[in-house]
Amino acid sequence: AVIEHLDELAESARIIGAVNCVSIRDGRLIGGNTDGKGFLASLKQVADPSGKKVLLLGAGGAARAIAVELGLASAAHIRVMNRDPKKAETIAALVQDNTSAKADVQAWDGEASVPEDVDILINATSIGLGDADAMPPLKGETLRKGLIVADVIPNPPRTRLLREAEGRGCTVLDGLGMLVNQGVIGVEHWLGKTLDAGVMEQTLKDIFGAA
Repeated sequence: AVIEHLDELAESARIIGAVNCVSIRDGRLIGGNTDGKGFLASLKQVADPSGKKVLLLGAGGAARAIAVELGLASAAHIRVMNRDPKKAETIAALVQDNTSAKADVQAWDGEASVPEDVDILINATSIGLGDADAMPPLKGETLRKGLIVADVIPNPPRTRLLREAEGRGCTVLDGLGMLVNQGVIGVEHWLGKTLDAGVMEQTLKDIFGAA
């Protein structure tokens, strides 16, 4: 709803169609979206998404922002899996029409398998938020060594998905990095200052009781 009041949009915010960060430059209001950018900054600590194949679970706001940023970062292919395929189709179309990445959709019906050619699995659903025992319906045996498994859930940081994936030899990425990097990016927009991400992450761990 804020978009109609702004003077300019960052490229990803325009594609996503949502703004969560507004900065003022020379009296002009510029809208951005830090959701996907925060995730991308976190992901790049373990892997460059360029040329990678991604399986994205969920089709809400976080999934939409992450899919667009991955597309802009030259991911090769993004498959959006969701119980309602129509929502997933909207996201896949945004990626196909506005980035170099290919995208398609799969209905999430029962326990899903992670295809062997997928490089990165991302849980962008709310499954696991505030519930350390909740697990997205996935076939655990398809979480293979070498797969990167990321979760957007920041609390608890070590979700059941990440614990099980780590136990199977996957490289895991929790939701704290996304949350911290969103804060870092927002403050850079507003104040032109770069905060200490390490201090922010440790503070969140203290709050959430993470090891």
